[in-house]
Amino acid sequence: MKVKMSLLRVVCLLVLVSSCAVKKINIEKENLKIVNREIIPIENSEQYKLSLNAVKGDGLAVFESVSFETGTIELEIRGEDVQGKSFVGLAFNIQNDSTYEAVYFRPFNFRNKDVERRKHSMQYISHPKNTWKYLRANFEGQFEAIFNNPPAPDDWFSISIKIEVDEVYVYDKRNNIELMKVKRLEKQASNRIGFWTGFNSKGDFKNLVIKN
Repeated sequence: MKVKMSLLRVVCLLVLVSSCAVKKINIEKENLKIVNREIIPIENSEQYKLSLNAVKGDGLAVFESVSFETGTIELEIRGEDVQGKSFVGLAFNIQNDSTYEAVYFRPFNFRNKDVERRKHSMQYISHPKNTWKYLRANFEGQFEAIFNNPPAPDDWFSISIKIEVDEVYVYDKRNNIELMKVKRLEKQASNRIGFWTGFNSKGDFKNLVIKN
């Protein structure tokens, strides 16, 4: 009986470990669908790093073979210290090129002297209806947040995004401090994710890790 119980515990442990899989994603153009952007060639190219150029309109780099619905996504992002021209983040629940949810950052606001601008350092959106303009006009302060103890605007920063059925959490991966918690405005309809850049924005991304 003791042997059977021990085997049962081992099986249960293996099931638990497998259900909490951690996967580092290979970021290469062959694995991506690029929407309204071009990949900037990187000298000494790394399989876990990607740069997108700046173009009018929003852009996506959608992973073709990555399946994700709920869990945690970790990544490093780098934008620019250019007022109004650096919007970088992660899109999820991507149904098509214009229908998705996203969490993105405005690095130029990270250390802005204007407190009100700092409050707009990060944003949740749900396109096509719930754009940042619509959410700010109708739900001011509910879907944006300040980046406490922020990095320099043009430095890499590490983020952890926890996506649940009804809520989204954003953490500073350096210290695991919660930066933003928002109610999701959409039901899960897709298992696709991708890097996101906003109007006239370039973006650098690396070290994408998924924890289901």
